[in-house]
Amino acid sequence: MTRTSARRTIENTIRRRGFSRVAGVDEVGRGCLAGPVAAAAVVLDPSQHIPGLQDSKLLTATAREYLYMQIIGCALAWNVSEIEPREIDRINIREATFAAMRKSILALQPPPDFVLIDGSGIPSLPIAQRGLIKGDRRCAAIAAASIVAKVTRDRYMCILHKQDSRYGFDKNKGYGTAAHIEAIRQFGYSSAHRRSFRPKALSDTILEGL
Repeated sequence: MTRTSARRTIENTIRRRGFSRVAGVDEVGRGCLAGPVAAAAVVLDPSQHIPGLQDSKLLTATAREYLYMQIIGCALAWNVSEIEPREIDRINIREATFAAMRKSILALQPPPDFVLIDGSGIPSLPIAQRGLIKGDRRCAAIAAASIVAKVTRDRYMCILHKQDSRYGFDKNKGYGTAAHIEAIRQFGYSSAHRRSFRPKALSDTILEGL
């Protein structure tokens, strides 16, 4: 049995219980200082095999891009939703993450009848669901969602970098690297930054910005 086939075991178990459209859901960007939090929902075709499918964090950028094209090319349905920094600051990152997940799931057409989620469950979701700890390493649909979310968000951060290159979003993707924190210290926040996120390294810095 291949690793990808082993990751289909959970989905196959759910299908044997009578569910036909099983979606995997994952998020990316939750811990970033800048940019949106993104969530993807993917319903894989059980008749299609995608070699190399695994947690996006274990893949190179080139491998993620390749698998992204494979996933969106053969998935029965997929969607990505993002919550922008201002909304994250307004409702907090936990609620923003849940909101992005709900939006991505409810946008799937036709809708899934069961959802597998990386981590814990999603409140107020009107669809049967199950949370899986380390689900992106245990479930093919969640792994696919992690790749789609990561590639989509990374591409967006590269667009933000072209609009404002001071922060190195093309490299750090909004995460709190030393160079990114130093840029914030030097230039202040941009409109892409989450004002509610303030790392200890900036605790003694008076921040200005847009």
